[in-house]
Amino acid sequence: MTTIDTATSACTVLSPGDDGWDEARATFNLLDDQRPELIALPRDAEEVAQAVAVARGAGLRVAAQGTGHGASSRDTLAGAMLVNTSRMTHVEIDAVARRVRVGAAAKWEHVAPMLSERGLAGLHGSSLDVGIAGYSMGGGIGWLTRRHGLQANAVRAIELVTAEGEHVRADAEHHADLFWALRGGGGNFGVVTAIEFDVVAVPELTAGSFFYPVDRAAEVLRAWTRLLPSFPEELTTWVSIIHFPPTPDVPDVVRGQSLAIVMAAHLGREAEARRLLRPLEDLAPVMDTLGPQDPIALGTLAMDPESPLPYRSTTALVDGLPDSAVESMAELAGAGGALAMLQIRHIGGAFGRRPAGAGARATLPGEILVFGLGVPMDAESGAAVARGLDGLDAVLAPLAVGEYPNFVEHPVDASRFFDDATWARLRDVKATWDPADLVRGNHHVPAASAA
Repeated sequence: MTTIDTATSACTVLSPGDDGWDEARATFNLLDDQRPELIALPRDAEEVAQAVAVARGAGLRVAAQGTGHGASSRDTLAGAMLVNTSRMTHVEIDAVARRVRVGAAAKWEHVAPMLSERGLAGLHGSSLDVGIAGYSMGGGIGWLTRRHGLQANAVRAIELVTAEGEHVRADAEHHADLFWALRGGGGNFGVVTAIEFDVVAVPELTAGSFFYPVDRAAEVLRAWTRLLPSFPEELTTWVSIIHFPPTPDVPDVVRGQSLAIVMAAHLGREAEARRLLRPLEDLAPVMDTLGPQDPIALGTLAMDPESPLPYRSTTALVDGLPDSAVESMAELAGAGGALAMLQIRHIGGAFGRRPAGAGARATLPGEILVFGLGVPMDAESGAAVARGLDGLDAVLAPLAVGEYPNFVEHPVDASRFFDDATWARLRDVKATWDPADLVRGNHHVPAASAA
C-alpha cells in the first residue's frame, strides 16, 4: 500500500494485490473486470487533488467511480488511476429551501428517506442504489420527470477537482461554461467531489402496480400504448416484463414468477389515478397495489435488483410502438425468452422542454424509452442473451429517435448522443479545462484539439 502524505492528510492509494484491491475495483455489473494501474480512495476534496496530482505525475489517466454503476460504458482502465470516491457520502438537506448537497458517492438511498419524511422528493430513478452525481450528470430520469424534467435541470452547483488539481465550484455565476458541460457531458471535465440540487414538494402521491400473467404481455402493452396520449404529466407509467428468480432476496409474492406489470406514479389522489388507468384495471390484474404512498415508495416501485449481478442490456428512445413491435417485444421477453427484464417507460411531457439556463443534456426525444436486460450465467445463456438483445435491437432500430446515455452500457462514440453544436461546445470546454485529456468519463468527450 502507498500513501500520499501532506501536512494535513494522506490519501490511500492501492496497487494490484493490496488488501482491498478487488473490493475497490468492483462494479455493480459483475461482468465488468476493471484493471487500473492504481486505485485512490480519497476521503475529501483535498485528497482527491492529491490523487490527481500523483496520477498526472505518473503519466496516468484519471477515471472516477462512486458507486460502480455505469462502468460498462467506460473503455479500458489500462494506464489509468481509478479514483474511488465511495468514502465521500456526506449529505446536507435544507428542507426550507428545498436544496440538497451531497458528496460525490452519495446514493439516493442516503437522501430519499429523509426527504420523504419532509414531504419532499428528489428526481431519482428506479433504484435508490444509484449514485446521485453520475446519474445527474448524465441526465437523470425517473417517476417525477414527466412533470418536473430531468434531474440535470435540478442541479444548481457541482464541485470538482480539475485536471490541474484545482478545486472549483461550477454554477450559473462561476465557471458557467463548465457548469453547462457537466450537466450532460458527464465526468469528463474533472473529478466531482460534491453536487448541489433542488428537490420538489410531493403533497400527494398515488403509486403502485397492476400485475398480469406474462402470457398477457402483448394485450397489456397494446392497451397501455393506446392510453398514453390521454395521460397528464402528473401521471407516469411504465410497463415491465420481469422473470423473477426463485431466490430468497425476491419478495414472496412474485418469487419465481414471470409477470407483465404496469407501474404507475400519480401526483394526485387515488380516485383520479384509477380513473386514468381504468382500462388497464378492467383487464383484471391478478394483483393490484395502487394506493396512497409516501415519496419513498418510488424508490422500490420498479423492483430493480438490489445486489450486483452479471448483465447485458440494450436501449432506445422511440416516438411510439406499433402493434407489430408490441407483439415482437412481448415474444422476445415472454416465457422462455432470454431477457430477464424488458422495461418500457412513458416519457414525454417535461422530458421535451428545455428550461432557461439548462446544460448540455436538458431534454430527451421521443415518447417512450425501452430498456432490455439479460443475465448471462454461462456461455450457453450468454449466447441466448445476445440473440435476445439483437432481436430487440432489430425491432427498435426502425423506430429509434435517439438514446439515453445513462442506459447505454457499453463503449460508444459519445458524439451520437448530441447534436453537432452541443458536441462541438462540449469539446471546446474539454479543451479549456483538460486539454491533455487526463480525465476520462464513462462516455468519453475528447478535447477539441484532439485528432
